[in-house]
Amino acid sequence: MATIIPFRGYRFDPNRVGSISDVVAPPYDRVYPDVRAACYERSPYNIVRIIKGKVEPGDDETENVYTRAAGFLRRWVDEGVLVRDSAPALYVYHQEYSFDGQRLTRKGIVALGKLEPEKVHAHEKTLKGPKADRLKLMRATEANFGHIFMLYSDPERTADRELARAIDGVGPLIQAADGDGNTHRVWRVEDPDVIEQVQSALSGRDLYIADGHHRYETAVDYMGECLSSGWTPAAPESFDVRMMSLFNVAEPGMSIRPIHRLIHGLAGFEPEAFLRAVEEQFSVAIHPSLDAMAEATREGQEQHTIGCYTRGVYAALRLRDEGIIDRVSDEVWSTDYRRLDVTILHAAILERLLGINAAALEEQRNVAYTVDAAEGIAAVDSGAEQLFFLLNATAADEVIRVADHGEKMPQKSTDFYPKLLTGLVLSVMEIQK
Repeated sequence: MATIIPFRGYRFDPNRVGSISDVVAPPYDRVYPDVRAACYERSPYNIVRIIKGKVEPGDDETENVYTRAAGFLRRWVDEGVLVRDSAPALYVYHQEYSFDGQRLTRKGIVALGKLEPEKVHAHEKTLKGPKADRLKLMRATEANFGHIFMLYSDPERTADRELARAIDGVGPLIQAADGDGNTHRVWRVEDPDVIEQVQSALSGRDLYIADGHHRYETAVDYMGECLSSGWTPAAPESFDVRMMSLFNVAEPGMSIRPIHRLIHGLAGFEPEAFLRAVEEQFSVAIHPSLDAMAEATREGQEQHTIGCYTRGVYAALRLRDEGIIDRVSDEVWSTDYRRLDVTILHAAILERLLGINAAALEEQRNVAYTVDAAEGIAAVDSGAEQLFFLLNATAADEVIRVADHGEKMPQKSTDFYPKLLTGLVLSVMEIQK
């Protein structure tokens, strides 16, 4: 169940750093080399220097991206670049953005959440590499920078109403724009009565990780290390909690994009032979363009249609029989899990026809990911990739149903849009050692 705690967040002082837009960054897993270079260029205080800094020549055990991250954090706090709020608060977080021709606002709460992994539902599998990386950063900095994107369901919208009243007529404390032109606004709510009512409204709710699975598992691992060392929390901001952004799925403004698959490194791959093989379980319709393939994929969503591009051929693959998953996999899955398009793609095509098994996915050998279909087509045309699979989006209620079964989708099955900005509010741990 949700145990949320107000905290004294650290925030960039605009009098020192200028525009907050210049010092925030996407989540670490979306900081590609070109994004990092742009963040470095925007400001010497951009948070990317902490969450995903540059590897330098001569880095070793004593000087590396993690030690530099800790140094930046200490120095920015000492110099007043990062300032701690004077009283514990909940932080109301609104994201205003455009999606499918609409202007939407997603409304949430930034708070500390008690680390209770047995009460938090995950929906995606994680990989060892990203968790090892995040754990090194947490050990070095003892702080939370990025958010865990949490979902909960409250059809009565009790907490949302209380927070809306609390910020009514009040200008945001923080405002920033991301690289897609979306607007992010944050308000502080210190009123103890409002905080108590919000805590009460969420106390009986299950939490579901929408984004940040690696970060949540890393926080749990770090808590275990601290407890094993005999350390204890010295403040509400410590190792037994994690900074989270919580969003009610009953609120308008929840958008999910599909994450498409790119396939490479398959020895002896022949597109014609693959398309013939896939016809055993899918009807294959050839289309003249990406737009036509994408439209056919959307229109065939109820029939589990997956777009496929290889060597100039745009195809829409429509599943002939949902029972295929029972025949091609020995896994015992719920009906909700079996009906996911990403499950069908991974079990019936990637593993059965292309030989990309769980070990290959764990080692990141054959599959890359993109939310940009045109980018996927270009990668195949360039020869960098062999196949591009275009998926329909997973719905929020599907995420919750699968998580309720205790099942986990393949990594990168959902892309909640827009991403939560890193650097709006930070939480620094206090630990008695």
